[in-house]
Amino acid sequence: MAAGRWRAGLALLAVALGLGGPRAEQMEEHLKREHSLSKPYQGVGSASAGLWELQGNAIVMAQYIRLTPDVQSKWGAVWNRVPCYLRDWEMQVHFKIHGQGKKNLNGDGFAIWYTKDRMQQGPVFGSKDNFLGLGVFVDTYPNEEKQQEAQKRRYSPGNQRVFPYISAMVNNGSLTYDHDRDGRPTELGGCTAMVRNLNHDTFLVIRYVKRRLTVLIDIDGKQEWRDCIDVPGVRLPRGYYFGTSSVTGDLSDNHDIISLKLYQLTVERTPEEERRDKEVYLPVVDNLKLPGTHERPGSLLNRLLLPRGHRLRHRYRGHCVQQVAGAEPEALLLTAAV
Repeated sequence: MAAGRWRAGLALLAVALGLGGPRAEQMEEHLKREHSLSKPYQGVGSASAGLWELQGNAIVMAQYIRLTPDVQSKWGAVWNRVPCYLRDWEMQVHFKIHGQGKKNLNGDGFAIWYTKDRMQQGPVFGSKDNFLGLGVFVDTYPNEEKQQEAQKRRYSPGNQRVFPYISAMVNNGSLTYDHDRDGRPTELGGCTAMVRNLNHDTFLVIRYVKRRLTVLIDIDGKQEWRDCIDVPGVRLPRGYYFGTSSVTGDLSDNHDIISLKLYQLTVERTPEEERRDKEVYLPVVDNLKLPGTHERPGSLLNRLLLPRGHRLRHRYRGHCVQQVAGAEPEALLLTAAV
């Protein structure tokens, strides 16, 4: 992506995050090459050198890294060898998903990871379940809808998500990704993203700044960022690893990563923000109470998951409520305290 386009993108991101005004001008970004992956992919997959390691069926091509080919029952991943200790960061993902399958006859998608463990194969888009950290999923197949259709059960339009669908999950190691329900019970937020078989570039940006997780997408060929996910109060430990993985099953697609570019963000903080943004050692989402759920004082769930004297309360603003409205009560587990 050209430098001018990227700077324009940063300005749009600042507006999307409500960082307009003088303070927005004080945000600086620096490309961190040790956490970035781009052409010509020098050293990628080398057994003893290079910053990125391949796994499974992933292969390096001249113009991209193919996580999986458009073939059934394949999986692949690429992981950064260097742990990331940045406080505020932004990951730009340039990707392409394409294949011969018609709509809803393709799968399964790919994941972007920031997790404690790396290079561990598993059932969540090719990587381990019960992970510690953050997963952002680009899911191209509606498992839940298709299962209900197969059982001849009515699928409520009010609950329906249109696929491909991007979602995010923060896990403290205790949660299981529900593949049959496309991760709905633990989803922090999400959006529809028609990203398959496009003739133009497709991007997503994951931004983590001041304990706020934001995902934006540029998939329409207009060089414009669009909101997807916005969740405040996300606490991620430092020293985790970035990676991306993909899997195919009975259905398949080519899942290609063209680049991963990590930017260190330098953001001014007030003394209050400094006190609030203390380092954590397990991932957690502050005070998360999902719409449609009710806290029961003294309930087993609260006793298990919340420290003494701490109670769930709303921390949402209008946009965030809209993003998480489709989530299920089980996502209360994401409030698990360290």
